[in-house]
Amino acid sequence: MSKEIPSQYNPQTTEDKWYSYWLKNKLFKSLPDEREPYTIVIPPPNVTGVLHMGHMLNNTIQDILVRRARMLGKNACWVPGTDHASIATEAKVVAKLKEDGIDKNKISRDEFMEHAWEWKEKHGGIILEQLKKLGASCDWDRTTFTMDENLYKSVIKIFVDLYNKGNIYRGIRMVNWDPSAKTAVSDEEVIHKEEQSKLYYIKYKVEGEDTHLTIATTRPETILGDTAVCVHPEDERFISFHSKNVIVPLVNRPVPIIQDEYVDREFGTGALKITPAHDIHDYEIGQKHNLQSIDIFNDDGTLNEAAELYIGQDRFEVRKQITKQLEQEGFIEKIEDYVNKVGFSERTNAVIEPKLSMQWFLKMEELAKPALENVTNDTIKFFPRKFKNVYRHWMENVKDWNISRQLWWGQRIPAYYLPNSNDFVIAENIEKALELAKEKTGNTKLTEKDLHQDEDVLDTWFSSWLWPISVFNGINKPDNEEINYYYPTNDLVTGHDIIFFWIARMIISGYEYREQFPFRSVYFTGMVRDKQGRKMSKQLGNSPDPIKLMEKYGADGVRIGMLLCSPAGGDLLYDDKLPEQGRNFGNKIWNAFRLVKQWEVDEKLEQPESAKKAISWFGNKLNQTIETLDRQFADYRISEAVMTIYKFFWDEFSAWYLEMVKPAYQKPIDAATLKSTNAFFDKILRILHPFMPFITEEIWQLLEDRNDGESIVVADMPKKLNYDESLLSDCEIIKEVISSIRKIKKDKNIPLKEKVQLKIKSNSVKYKHHANSIIEKLGGVDNIEIVEQKI
Repeated sequence: MSKEIPSQYNPQTTEDKWYSYWLKNKLFKSLPDEREPYTIVIPPPNVTGVLHMGHMLNNTIQDILVRRARMLGKNACWVPGTDHASIATEAKVVAKLKEDGIDKNKISRDEFMEHAWEWKEKHGGIILEQLKKLGASCDWDRTTFTMDENLYKSVIKIFVDLYNKGNIYRGIRMVNWDPSAKTAVSDEEVIHKEEQSKLYYIKYKVEGEDTHLTIATTRPETILGDTAVCVHPEDERFISFHSKNVIVPLVNRPVPIIQDEYVDREFGTGALKITPAHDIHDYEIGQKHNLQSIDIFNDDGTLNEAAELYIGQDRFEVRKQITKQLEQEGFIEKIEDYVNKVGFSERTNAVIEPKLSMQWFLKMEELAKPALENVTNDTIKFFPRKFKNVYRHWMENVKDWNISRQLWWGQRIPAYYLPNSNDFVIAENIEKALELAKEKTGNTKLTEKDLHQDEDVLDTWFSSWLWPISVFNGINKPDNEEINYYYPTNDLVTGHDIIFFWIARMIISGYEYREQFPFRSVYFTGMVRDKQGRKMSKQLGNSPDPIKLMEKYGADGVRIGMLLCSPAGGDLLYDDKLPEQGRNFGNKIWNAFRLVKQWEVDEKLEQPESAKKAISWFGNKLNQTIETLDRQFADYRISEAVMTIYKFFWDEFSAWYLEMVKPAYQKPIDAATLKSTNAFFDKILRILHPFMPFITEEIWQLLEDRNDGESIVVADMPKKLNYDESLLSDCEIIKEVISSIRKIKKDKNIPLKEKVQLKIKSNSVKYKHHANSIIEKLGGVDNIEIVEQKI
């Protein structure tokens, strides 16, 4: 061959070269045709994001599935894209504006959106470019963004449809309020952490009596919003206080002592302060007992005029100040250390404030039924199956979804308010809204300027729940060629942490708008942790930069390293030894290739018997391995599949087969053996390609002359042929014999190349004479004799 083969494999030059080649030849491009489609939609990363280890694992698995499907002759379509990530993106834009001396509150919504789009165009999409370094074989012409015009229209259309069906409503409810982002967030976006807190025992004077009740609270600042004290109706300690009032300390507000079985008699003193505006359970008690709600917090977590005291100060500063004042005025009975769970915003890490707020909600109970049924009956399969129970529990207890967010970046809620009224109409655009408003009011003189659109945007997940449909424009054009061809998709690869945020909701929307599941299978990846089992984070400094890892170990090395210890749904304990092991595997493949390419061929040379036997054995072993891999892929045991091909190449091909067939030092090889070896190498490269796309392309192109545009990317995946199990069993015995001879030589200090005689007891093993040539070659044996008894 005329091509020069470098002594070492260089991932940096190889990866850029072949990725450009793949793009140039449009090898990842997919259009509907007569082939069976294989479709994956990428879990869209936040447009603000950069590649982290979780992305690496997730997208490596997706790429393996897509590349394998493509090589199996399917029309593989992997749709990439990003999510507009309302809270995270708006926070970054606000921070950027602040750096530039601009206050969001002093510019118009349109001006803010201009800045947001400018930021998105400059910084968004970085992660997609980074995925190319990993080797992701996405159809990049299909790159989609959840705020693209078609997707935006899809979201608005669905909102209008669900509202018209009676599934969306507006009302004041207790929500999780993020004072940093100044928006409501869903239950699933609240992370509960154990905190070292204090339990404050505070005395409430009984009105008109020289006595008091003591309550225990972790939040003394909220007493300013108290509207009752509650005791258990059967708690004998408090029966004499029924129907009386107490005076709220500092603000001197008389409030009733009420009775409710909700109260835990064992907690604190058994008397519970009730603050309906700032605790979900207090809110429910307040509704039941018709109590007043006093909202004492501004949207940013400072106290408002309703608090009467500490107006304008931050809630946590007030906690310190009010504790001092309560102590000084004699209201504190005692303070104890206390461990409790506190809710934090997943996006901003701010402590969540329960807050009454006017919000939009989607009724979920009826919508969720088909989604629950079709996971329960395995129409949609989860891998691993344990997550099916997690899913079922959530779906059986599903709550209405708070879909509104108090932000500007996102799909704006299509509610248009009538002049001087809280009444509204719902429409896809202002023109349709005006028609409906005229009908509703009977006022034909209304103009668009008379209507005011709701200021809130929709929850980010309200756009991404449509992702498998909307990327093919299946909402706006429900009968178009692409949605009919590519939907439902095949596999979803994602983390189990968004099983409720995203997976459940996509299934719901799939059945609601396509009457069909959005994907057939869900493969759950585990969490990537450090070797101590800790979650990776910037704060701990234990999260390596994936780009730097790929620069050091090569993309193939990192891909293999992460998969070698990543069972479905199980956490991966990352260590730099993993990508190092992956890189070493690549070097092993490269060195094996160089070995074969260095052999000189003699066309006249007869094929040795040992080579014939080796080729027969290895061909059968290869087919057995292909069968194993097919089974592992069918069961989504990707990590096991990696280990199967890893061991197969390292042990069976390199350690045994190549040793069986390689010519003596500085001697040529016969043409038939070299041809078979190259054919085996070609098949192995095809099997390896989905796992290690770059090195396999490089070697495949060097293995023989190729035409321009040819690529292993679209080469056929080897199919399993029948194999002889008895022959494979015989070969295992042969390998044992050879290994035993080598061990004896080592133990006796006999040089491995020194020839010895081998005597085999006739009834000791099921010895097959046809293996003599292989044993003689690899064992360093010049004579094999069968004897009746041990000598």
